[in-house]
Amino acid sequence: MEIEFKFCIPPERLAAVQAALRRGRCTAIRMEARYFDTPDGALASRGIAFRLRREGDQWVQTVKALGDGPLDRQEHNVARGTATEGSAPEPQPKLHSGTVAGARLQQALQAAGSPLVETYGTEMDRLTRDITRRGTVVELALDTGRVVAHRGTAQQAEAPICELELELKAGPVTGLAALAAQWATRHGLYLSTVSKAERGERLLAAPDSSSPRKARPPSPLYQQLPAGLALQRAVVAQCLQQILGPASDLAEGSNDEEQLHQLRIGIRRLRTALRELAPLAPGHLDPAWEPPLVQVFQQLGHLRDHSQVVQRIGAELRAAGAPPLSTHPNDAAELEAQAAQHIVRDAAFQEALVHLMAFTTPGLDATGSAPEGLDARATRRLLQQRLRALHAQVQKGARGFAMRTPQAQHRLRKRLKRLRYLTEFVAPALDAHSTRFLDSLQPALSALGRLNDERVAAALYRELAESGEPNAWFGAGWLAGRQAQSVAACVQALAQMAEAPRLRKTGKRRKANCTAQWPA
Repeated sequence: MEIEFKFCIPPERLAAVQAALRRGRCTAIRMEARYFDTPDGALASRGIAFRLRREGDQWVQTVKALGDGPLDRQEHNVARGTATEGSAPEPQPKLHSGTVAGARLQQALQAAGSPLVETYGTEMDRLTRDITRRGTVVELALDTGRVVAHRGTAQQAEAPICELELELKAGPVTGLAALAAQWATRHGLYLSTVSKAERGERLLAAPDSSSPRKARPPSPLYQQLPAGLALQRAVVAQCLQQILGPASDLAEGSNDEEQLHQLRIGIRRLRTALRELAPLAPGHLDPAWEPPLVQVFQQLGHLRDHSQVVQRIGAELRAAGAPPLSTHPNDAAELEAQAAQHIVRDAAFQEALVHLMAFTTPGLDATGSAPEGLDARATRRLLQQRLRALHAQVQKGARGFAMRTPQAQHRLRKRLKRLRYLTEFVAPALDAHSTRFLDSLQPALSALGRLNDERVAAALYRELAESGEPNAWFGAGWLAGRQAQSVAACVQALAQMAEAPRLRKTGKRRKANCTAQWPA
């Protein structure tokens, strides 16, 4: 298993990174790799990469598979002999037998039932250097070159490689994270989850190598509810799984609105985890991680307001007979993509992600000496208390909802989302009567979301109208006229919410005092 961070390097920063790397003892090597998969992409669909790579004058066969967390991967290498001009060994998957990555490779090939074929290749120069700092040994590897697909054909396509990898060789993962954050901040680097294999897959799929990846379904949190620190790590890791892919693609310039939407959802879920799960293992979740998350969440929200919301509401307005606008609020899609790229590359946000990723991975020297937090019984007791408290706050906000201020109504929506996400975090431990609780929240979440979108759109149309776009008054008036109807829909939907979810009993209950303080 390898534990590493991988960063993309903006072209204008490459020279500085190279100079910094060469300040120590470096090793340069030329690499050429051939990647293999079945014709129907059985390996890629399972997150497996299988390759033969010439490293200097040696061939090495490698299989890589997804690990348990955002930092680690299963990997196994086998030496395949000395390279000779114009020849390469045949791939032999069985050489990886007896390893986790090898077992996943064999399972995928058996399920596919078809032979391996060469798919794409890489050509790159690698510059490596080891850094030792306070008991941590990290290998830095700077890769520059290209990925090539359809080599030698009319469809040949290529994508650049310009990456810096930091791999933990010895010591605590916190030391790796500190060094990674330092290099990222100093050189304007941004985290990337796009492997060289995935860049090749994108070239095979379409000429445009910047097209966003296909989202893979999130892995299940756990079968049994962990306790204390283990629960914190499991939940944060699952939230990061939803965040890192979209953040990586947006940082590389993707203008896919779904990526932006998923990133915001992932950040909101992560903020819920940081807030609600902190008392389970005090001192492990750093409060400094949240402010950069809040800033990026809010800035991306403004972009969404000017695109997705107005686009959807605008279609309804046109159907209602609205006159066309001379200046549409959603005209600047390309500029918004550039803004999203700038927002996600923010140094503080990237540093927070680095430390959150490190938090989910104990590291090579984990001894279990750190406090693990509450035990299973206390964990369940505190989670149940918080579920009830959040449910009570939502019920209180739902009473007299129509008479509350827009700010109070929006606050209720945020609390309802927190209740939803916390319930999802503990879903494996819910009793039989609570399994449908999440379904009961959906009508209210949808109605409150619609009300929020209408208010956002109304403010934008009023702003347009007041700035000299008279046709925008139609939209402002139409949306104002819908307010009462939308509020009534929220009242009706909130009434459908089920009783507070309950965790299954695990044994004889014992009375115990609990002094942990939960945030309001």
